Formats: sequence, C-alpha cells, structure tokens
Amino acid sequence: MAHLPEGPVTEAMRYAVQGGKRLRGFLVLESAALHGIGEEIALDAAAAVECLHAYSLVHDDLPSMDNDDLRRGLPTVHIKWDEATAVLAGDALQTFAFELLTLPQSLPAGRRLVLVAELARASGAEGMVYGQALDIAAETASTPLTLAEITRLQAGKTGALIRFSAMSGALMAGADPAPLAAYADAIGLAFQIADDLLDVEGDADKAGKKLRKDAEAGKATFVSLLGIAGARARAEALVAEAGAALAPYGSAAATLIDTARFTISRDS
Repeated sequence: MAHLPEGPVTEAMRYAVQGGKRLRGFLVLESAALHGIGEEIALDAAAAVECLHAYSLVHDDLPSMDNDDLRRGLPTVHIKWDEATAVLAGDALQTFAFELLTLPQSLPAGRRLVLVAELARASGAEGMVYGQALDIAAETASTPLTLAEITRLQAGKTGALIRFSAMSGALMAGADPAPLAAYADAIGLAFQIADDLLDVEGDADKAGKKLRKDAEAGKATFVSLLGIAGARARAEALVAEAGAALAPYGSAAATLIDTARFTISRDS
C-alpha cells in the first residue's frame, strides 16, 4: 500500500489486514506451487484475496451487521476509528484487491482476467455477499435454518473465498481447477464447522473475538443441529473428502492435506 495517500482510511486498511491466519493467501501460494508457479508471480493474488477477506471482516463487524467490537484480539476498525472510516476502508480494500490481481504481468492477460472474474464471482452476490445476506435474514427468520440451509449459507459466506483461493493456482496455470475446487468445498465447510465448535468450546482470548454469540442469539449452527460429537465427526469426514480430492496430485499435495487437518484442529 506504499503508493496510497496517507490518511485515516489508509491507516485503517493497514490495520485491518494485520494478524489472522492468512489461510486464503496460503492456499493461493500452495495451489500455485502445485502447478509450478513461483511465489514471485502468485504473491499479488495471495495479497489480493487477503485484502478482500479483510474488507469482508471490517464490514461484517459494523453495527449494522454483526456489531462486534473485537477482531483478531484488537478493537474492530469502527471502534478504533469510526463507522464512516470503517466503511471506506472496507470499500478501499475491496477495490485494491482487484488492482492487485492486475499486477502479475508475467501471467498472460487472459489468465489475469479469469482471476479477476472468479474473485468477483466468489465475493459478490452469488458468493460471499450472498452468504452474508442469508445469515442476516436468518437472524429474524421465524424458524431456525435447516442443515441444508446452513450448508448453503456457509458455502457462500465462508466457502466461496476459500474455493477461489484454492483454485487460483490452477487458474494461473491454465489447468483444470476441479480437483482443487472439490478440496476447497470440503475444507471450507470443515472450517465453518470448526468455527461453530470454537464458538461453543473455545477460549475467547485465543480466538481473539467474542464467543458464544450464536447460542445467545438462538442461531442454528452445525453444533446446534448435529451436536458437538456429530459436528466433529462431520468435520473429520470432510477432511477425508478433501484429501481424496487431491489424489491426482499425489505426494505433491501433502502440505494442502496437512492444511485440511489444520482447519479443524485450530484454536482460533
């Protein structure tokens, strides 16, 4: 962000992208390496997806959305600055993400265009934003969501950006993204189940955010519908599905398989 003008919005952008697990950026780099694409080419795409993810968190934390005051162990952007700055910082992070996708000049222009289109699809009205809208609607619904409805919601809200991240290496290489898409669909759902388990069993200090919110709000989750043991078993089965999806890559996919296991063993 060195070329951006200094001021509260740029400061808030830098603040918003610090910390976190960097899972999505990591998936971009690993999927690129799996296709022989070096970090010097893939790094801009990894940074782009992290900026996009950070924007979603800044907006998700706003009073009009989840109204959170803590993120990654720090005050949320609208608490540290104000609501208007948080909205603008999120907007700027979103657009900066697409600017970053134009930068790997060593990639053919057509492949860069595919990355832009796929990230837009993953983050917009048929992906992440769609999932967020379903989540907001569920808060005032007359009946709790079913398991199928929660799965659909999370496939958008959490899963779509993870799917883009895992597919991006294949997209950069002009290869078939189907195995990585199947892998990502499995770990995206496993990731959310792990989040639901953490909300019930986790440590707020380690998680860096307020927990038990879903239960307090009476929201249906994978844990409320499947129980703790059932949710954990489903997450384990999804990790096995993720590993099976990577079979075409053989031992070269070992790190991605370890990443799938990490999604359900983390404490934050």
